[in-house]
Amino acid sequence: MSTPESHIHDIVGIGIGPFGLGLAALSDPLPDVDAVFLDQREEFRWHPGMMIEGATVQVPFLADLVTMADPTSRFSFLQFLKDSGRLYPFYIRESFYPLRAEFDEYCRWVAAQLDTLRWNRTVTSVTRNDDIYTVSAEVADQFGQTLRTESYRARHLILGVGTEPVLPQALQNLEAESTGPVIHTSKYLDHRDALLESGSITIVGSGQSAAEIYRDLIDEAEARDVRLDWVTRSPRFFPMEYTKLTLEMTSPEYTDHFRALPDDLREQLGREQRTLYKGISAELVDDIHDTLYRLSRGGRKLRTNLLAESELIAADHDAGTGDYALRFRNTSLDRCFDRRSGSVVSATGYKSQVPAFLAPLGDEIRLDAKGRLEVSRHYTVNDAGTIHVLNGEEHTHGVTAPDLGFGPWRASVVLSHVTGREPYPIEKAIAFQTFGVPDDGALDDGVIDDGALDATPLSTQGDFESRFDFADTDTDSESQPVDDREMSHV
Repeated sequence: MSTPESHIHDIVGIGIGPFGLGLAALSDPLPDVDAVFLDQREEFRWHPGMMIEGATVQVPFLADLVTMADPTSRFSFLQFLKDSGRLYPFYIRESFYPLRAEFDEYCRWVAAQLDTLRWNRTVTSVTRNDDIYTVSAEVADQFGQTLRTESYRARHLILGVGTEPVLPQALQNLEAESTGPVIHTSKYLDHRDALLESGSITIVGSGQSAAEIYRDLIDEAEARDVRLDWVTRSPRFFPMEYTKLTLEMTSPEYTDHFRALPDDLREQLGREQRTLYKGISAELVDDIHDTLYRLSRGGRKLRTNLLAESELIAADHDAGTGDYALRFRNTSLDRCFDRRSGSVVSATGYKSQVPAFLAPLGDEIRLDAKGRLEVSRHYTVNDAGTIHVLNGEEHTHGVTAPDLGFGPWRASVVLSHVTGREPYPIEKAIAFQTFGVPDDGALDDGVIDDGALDATPLSTQGDFESRFDFADTDTDSESQPVDDREMSHV
């Protein structure tokens, strides 16, 4: 008789965010998958600090945990609505975009039906003996005190630890000193009252989170005579690009194309593609302008400033006044200016990290020159293809990494590796457009002198033909190394 410590699972998943939860839901009905999933939290929570009243998810309801892999799944968002008696109200509402709080409620509904989830488990180390991984985890009580240590063994690891909030260097020491409300957007709701009581608020950063917080605060800030500044180094307060041909970049074909590019070009594209998923919804941009227009009625001068092209370069706390002294640099004019603020909200995003618990595995984990996980096309980070990554591959796979709608597709690929079969059909091509050089783009001999061509193909047909060869080990060509957010649509 096996004990929990001696039992060998097919999968041990570490981290239960939407992507880990989706994989758990998709693996649940499979008879040939024995899985368990661990998370250090007490229960599922999805961005609790940003559950602003009325905020919606930026993806259609089809981008739930399972539907894009299995439209018949009992864990779909539509099934959740049916079970909760809200399917017809959602239908009459005539919006594809669920409320953020409702999407969180949906995820918790799914979690409550899965007996493979283990909460209050903090993974401390992962070791390997032959082909079996041992995951050690500390079990905590409701007060965070360690009760015991458990071990889980498995043939495959799933890394779903997600991303960590990032603060600008200038603000990191200030947050650590706890001298006042200097927070990341992930903690917004817990500090909302303190922000308004500080007398003046500066939001640093751009994107949907910054815009939602600005919109949530502006009415009350004006009513209470609290100055509210929104400062971003971006050249403008740009909307998220949401046209259909652009959305085709969340496709297997574009992922193949992006994956085959040289590292430096991927880095460049990653910066240039910010408007694909870091912008603000156009409706919210317009709503903010309409709100400012309404508040300024009668010639009232508002106590708010919106500043673009302005990068935060230094910050300090004034113990005498309790304010923060902030120095910005206008990136166009290369001129510095100072602002004082009673509190600061950092809307500067998230970043993937290499989990410390992987250290015992040593060189088995592939890292790139920047110390990031080298994620293969099939979402693995070791040569054996047994350690899989969920949403840690933006630098190698592009905009599909944090996309909620692409999560089930990636989970389908992972489960194909685990089972050796294709339990959920994996679309090989969905886009109307071609990324890179078309297969029929070769010219007849003699049409153009080869010497006049100064271009090198960025990917090969072999790359594309082998991309779903799950029977082979997970390796890439020597010229292309193998191997950072959960997002909206793109």
